[in-house]
Amino acid sequence: MIYLPPFILGLMLTLLITPLVRKIALKYQIVDQPAPRKIHNQPVPLLGGLAIFLSFSIAIAVFWSLGLITDARITNLQVAVIILAGLTLMLGGFLDDKYNLKPYQQIIFPLVATLLALLAGLKIQYVTHPLGGILEFPLYLGTILAGVWLLGMIYTTKFLDGLDGLVSGVTGLGAIIIFLVSLSWDIPESGTSMMALILAGSALGFLFYNWHPAKVFLGEGGSVFCGFILGILAIISGSKIATTLLIMGVPIIDVIWVILRRLWQGRLPTTPDRKHLHYRLLDIGLSHRQAVILLYLLTSAFGLTSLFLNTKGKIVALLFLGIFMAIFAGGLVVIYQFKQKKINEKNTPANF
Repeated sequence: MIYLPPFILGLMLTLLITPLVRKIALKYQIVDQPAPRKIHNQPVPLLGGLAIFLSFSIAIAVFWSLGLITDARITNLQVAVIILAGLTLMLGGFLDDKYNLKPYQQIIFPLVATLLALLAGLKIQYVTHPLGGILEFPLYLGTILAGVWLLGMIYTTKFLDGLDGLVSGVTGLGAIIIFLVSLSWDIPESGTSMMALILAGSALGFLFYNWHPAKVFLGEGGSVFCGFILGILAIISGSKIATTLLIMGVPIIDVIWVILRRLWQGRLPTTPDRKHLHYRLLDIGLSHRQAVILLYLLTSAFGLTSLFLNTKGKIVALLFLGIFMAIFAGGLVVIYQFKQKKINEKNTPANF
């Protein structure tokens, strides 16, 4: 029962705060306008990530005051800096949602948030070796790896944010899986488990308003904050990087593929298009909700395997995930081309 209060508090706070944030966004016309690449056909309020951040921070403060957040892995300084870094992302998100910042301006805030986390001592100290034992990193290398990891997670959820409820749902599921994994190796009522449950409750509470058709969007701040906190949880949970890679493997591989494709075509990685996996699912005929639910199932399936696998097994699962995604993406392309061929044949007048 000790694990219910953090989840419920995060959930209830988001349910209460989200309508207030939505009203603020509407009052000051901070909305996402319809566009050819976008799914919605009416203006939708942004700033929704602010509700997740506030709920997460308030709940963290409550359990922090009860001594249930800090432990052998998490210091008071790190908790404070995590909240401060989140506030930095919210500021950048507000400015982008309001003034539509350019990519070189947007990246300033994730960089500052990541730097704050690293200055607070967050680093990847080691990873478990698949052949047995652990591989320890020197301070400088562990810090660099942590920085790359956090930025990678930030931009994974940022690029994933293309369908209603996708990022908030994946974040909630990912946080729950991290909590379940922590039960098998961590001390009872650890800071990791409490933070994971608070994040899960906050994200799933927001999902009530973000489910298709969404009443409010995460916005820039929310999309990057979700990835940042998931990345933080992976580090403070004892470098459970392989576990988090399995949880977020589908969107991570999708993002890597899309970025490489854009670079190959001579475009900037931040150039928007409709080549992400979630858009391809729509193109082959899945409904908005069906596409999101399918991605939920894939996230859950690969994430839950981490509950039953050792390090070597997780490495094998990651390799299988890569192969699966290649075959899956290729299959979507074939289905899409087949559909387009049928449409063209139907629209082509018959010759008599």
